[in-house]
Amino acid sequence: MYTVAVTRDFVAQHYLIGGDWGAENQRHSHHYRLELQLEGAELDQHGYLVDIVDIENNLEALVASYRDRTLNDLPEFAGLNPSIEHFSRICCTRLAAAIQAANLAAITVKLWENEIAWASYRLARWGATE
Repeated sequence: MYTVAVTRDFVAQHYLIGGDWGAENQRHSHHYRLELQLEGAELDQHGYLVDIVDIENNLEALVASYRDRTLNDLPEFAGLNPSIEHFSRICCTRLAAAIQAANLAAITVKLWENEIAWASYRLARWGATE
């Protein structure tokens, strides 16, 4: 299985809801790092798993939609605690919908909210060649 990964850094804000988490309940910023991992067993006719320029463009568009925004104010977080777990799933499903590569078997988003804490979400792509 081949894996290709691309990362982007960005700053966004949030505040946690539904519990008493002290300062985390107040609006604050995180310097997020998003790592997108793409997996597949087959390369294309050029020897690539994916078109890296297309992946970078899709990732940049996603990150731009969150950069300097408050996650709680965005429709995709309505009714959700904007945890890194939810955030990684939302990013993963958005990227999976945007990336068109028939040979992908899985897509994973790993999202760090600081140097030591991260969450990830993996989505297996049906119909891919394995």
